[in-house]
Order: sequence, then C-alpha cells, then structure tokens
Amino acid sequence: MEQRPILPLGLEGLMQWMQQRNWPRFHARQVWHWILARRCRDFAQMSDLPKRLRQELAEHFRFYATKVLQTQRAKDGTCKLLVGLADGEPGAVSASPPSAVECVLIPEQDRRTACLSTQVGCGMGCVFCASGLDGVVRNLEWWEILEQLLHLTDQLPPEERLSHIVVMGMGEPLANLENLLTALRWATDRNGLGLSQRHVTISTVGLPTRIRQLADLQLAYHLAVSLHAPDDALRTQLVPTNSKIGIAAILEAADYYFQKTGRQVTFEYVLLRGINDGAQQARALGQLLRGRRAHVNLIPFNEVPGLPYRRPTDAALAEFQRLLRAHGVSVTVRKRKGSEIQAACGQLRRRSLTNLDAKKSGSLSPTHSIPATASS
Repeated sequence: MEQRPILPLGLEGLMQWMQQRNWPRFHARQVWHWILARRCRDFAQMSDLPKRLRQELAEHFRFYATKVLQTQRAKDGTCKLLVGLADGEPGAVSASPPSAVECVLIPEQDRRTACLSTQVGCGMGCVFCASGLDGVVRNLEWWEILEQLLHLTDQLPPEERLSHIVVMGMGEPLANLENLLTALRWATDRNGLGLSQRHVTISTVGLPTRIRQLADLQLAYHLAVSLHAPDDALRTQLVPTNSKIGIAAILEAADYYFQKTGRQVTFEYVLLRGINDGAQQARALGQLLRGRRAHVNLIPFNEVPGLPYRRPTDAALAEFQRLLRAHGVSVTVRKRKGSEIQAACGQLRRRSLTNLDAKKSGSLSPTHSIPATASS
C-alpha cells in the first residue's frame, strides 16, 4: 500500500479518516498533538493510541510530503535546509531546485528562530535578492510551510524548542497570505508547536491591501516592511513593484496596522554600497519616519554571486545609523549569520539549480551534485 503524507489531510480530514474506519474522531487530535507538539515521527510510539490504530496509521501514512535535500551548518550554529517539494506525480518528491525552497534555523542565546519560505521563487523582482532572480514558480501549500518548521525542529536536540518564527525566506508572504495564516495557526496553537503569536514576524515588500487585511484580523504577529529606499524614484529602481504602489500607500497601510494591532512596525533597509547607504538617504529616511511608532532594521547586503551589489563600508553603516538616531528613529543593525553557508534567502537554491543544470550538460563533476540527507 502506498503511504500518503498525513499533514495535507488537515485535522478535519484526519477526523473523517478516523470516522470512516470506526475510530473515535478525537484520536485525530491525539495524532496531531504527537506530530506537532511532541515531535513524534513514529506512529508506533504514540502510546495513548490503540495498537491496531497505530498499525493502520503506519500502513496508510508517512509523516512528510517534503524531503530535506541538503543541509548546511555554519560555525555560528546557523543551519540551512534545501527542502524538496512533492510536485508532479502523487507522492513523488522532486530533487529539482525549481521544486525546492529554503528554510533556516538561527540559534542565538536562548532563542531558536526559524526562517520560512512561502513561495517557490519570488515575483517581486527586488534587484539585489537571489530569491527572485528566476521569478516565482508557485505558492507553497500551508502544509509545505508547516513542514519547514517540522524539518527545522528535527535539527534541534530533544530538550530544545523553536521560540521564534520570521517569515523572511523565499517569496512574498502576503501574496500567499491564506496558506501562511493556516500554517501559523498550527505553529501557534497550544496543541501545535505552541509558539506565541508575538514571537512571529511576517516580512513583506509592502502590499497595502494585504497589510490592511492582516491588520483587520487583529492578530499579534509582528510586521516588517522591506523599504530599502526613502523615496519612490530610488525604491522603484530597487523594488520594481513600487512603481504601482508608492511609499506613501505603504506607510499609510503600516500606520493602519499599528492602529489596529498596537504592534510597532519594523522597516527593513538593505544597505547597498554607493546606492542607498549615503548620508542623503539616511536624512531622507529619518524625515520620512520621524514621529512614527516604527523601528528600522539596517541590513548590510549579503553579497550574492552574479549580482553587482556590495556591502556598505563599516563607516557608512555607522554614519547611517547615527543620522537616523539624530532624527529620533529607533534603529538596529541586523547581525550577520551563516554567511559561509549562503544563508541569504535563495542563494542555496540558486546555486543548486546552477549545479544541476551543469551536471545535466556534463560540465559538472558528480561530486558536486545535490546530496540528499535522511528524512522521515
């Protein structure tokens, strides 16, 4: 009998499966709790279920629809996974990078943060981002987002748990909002992974309608808007979708989010040497955000092979930060994590795609092919 992945059924679907086999529906909640909250990857170990039910579950289901294709670990503990998706034939897991996404585990002091992807590729076209170099392929299903969390959890020792989630991987999260919210509901459910909503950050390039839609739900998620420029002319050069939106509309939506949720909005700003890291841009950004309940997260560019952009100098970074503070703007600089494993979103997938194409053409040694790692 071919086993099918269990999460795509959803809890209600699993309840129906139980009912069809004359098992009480509440057993589905027990199974869900074992998988999500108790990190169980063996039906035989679900000790509060009848033995015959455990056997039936093992016959019909497997735990993952996705598969870890590659694992990279940095000296600072950052762990990056390339996760293959079940595209094509039912139950088939593709090893082709266009059907793969990245997720990252970032350990820091008492935090264990998961960085998630929401799309295969990205359609926003930010010129400095590796995720969008090949465009967007498709949205991820909710269980493909949730399974990233499970794969990352499997990387932790038994005594550790995920504490935070940042939706800052591949794709535009608000372009796949419904599936993202379903995955986050299970991530924050007490019978799921049990994380606090206040420990979840959703990053967006700035889609005003979707920001307002999210605000109206009045959830406690933190919102981060990728701004990258203080004026429309420069931002449109860096983020082409800005030509149809404009910074003013994005700021109005961000203000609305704060009004509805009480959650301070973070504005992310990737610093590119000689492009948006000058004193003029810093002063303009300070004027733009002065008086707002907002925070700026400065991100020195993580250099990507094949792109012409460079990190700012330390002096330029320090001056940019000083000028923002002089305007009364709260600001921090994001720490660089996992640089030696290409932890910036999209780099590992893109490198793997290049390697796979080269291998198919015979120009790459087999020792450079994507190594698959064991996964349940």
